[in-house]
Amino acid sequence: MNTGVKITAFAAALAATFGTAYGVGKGVGPIEEPKKAEHAGQHAETTPGPAETSGGHGGHEEAPAQGAAELPGGLQVSEAGYTLDLQTPTPPRGRSTLKFAVKDAAGKNVTAFTTEHDKELHFIVASRDLTVFRHLHPVKAADGTWTVDADLPDAGGYKAFADFKPAAKGAPAVTLGADLGVPGAYAPKPLPAAAPTASVDGYQVRLGGTLDPGKAGELRLTVTRAGKPVTDLEPYLGAYGHLVALRQSDLAYLHVHPNEGGPGPDVSFTATAPSSGTYRLFLDFQHEGKVRTAAFTVRAGTPGTAPNTPPAPATSPANDAGGHTHG
Repeated sequence: MNTGVKITAFAAALAATFGTAYGVGKGVGPIEEPKKAEHAGQHAETTPGPAETSGGHGGHEEAPAQGAAELPGGLQVSEAGYTLDLQTPTPPRGRSTLKFAVKDAAGKNVTAFTTEHDKELHFIVASRDLTVFRHLHPVKAADGTWTVDADLPDAGGYKAFADFKPAAKGAPAVTLGADLGVPGAYAPKPLPAAAPTASVDGYQVRLGGTLDPGKAGELRLTVTRAGKPVTDLEPYLGAYGHLVALRQSDLAYLHVHPNEGGPGPDVSFTATAPSSGTYRLFLDFQHEGKVRTAAFTVRAGTPGTAPNTPPAPATSPANDAGGHTHG
């Protein structure tokens, strides 16, 4: 994870075509236990129902022709000799305990990590329709096993992300992703509409700036309450804001932190979108001792529009070619 840098890991070469479907399907059905990868480098299998609504990518996520090294973060269960061993792939609906470990190339649990942004490991769980987002803080046992309580309110497919850097000399920072499924009848929710402002617990957060494919731009988030700027944001994980970005089509992931500044009302990030299309941004900020999350749907690659502005409707056949919370 790099502070104030463009989304380079997230912006790596893409092979899977970014899904142009904006909504999600209405399929309802039971969720089965996802299959685990059998060896390092193999991709995690998605759960049958919800994965099919994620930008048209059903089944497993496929590696691009350029090779695994160029995949965006979180698309693989194994990378750089490390594997995310999710030991609770089918947790029950509601509150449950998730258990996992990070294994090295020899199959042993990694027990030593480098502390980055106040934590040895950042653990994120998001639903496939991007309407549920959990930034969790697991506890590590001496044997390298991590446990954390999570509230997963809906049946369906979710993805768990482990963002970490092993303490071993020369070890790279890695973001691994593994699929999990909550059993029950699955009813996907529509992606929230793009809007310039998000409200949470009486706070309003306005998103400004640009998000352009292949081009670095500033995303500026301004926090207000009752119409007044919040100028006393509190540090959370070593910063005044904490941003996670997920791509709608395949939940490619990046965990970034803000540029210099603070303590509010503005928190800014430098970001580069890897492709045109739709993204979901989750901003964690702390005020008066409580962390809150503001979520935005963002479209990148529409000429002449802000990142959260809906694209103009097509007016001729020539324009027809072009064309989801944390608790």
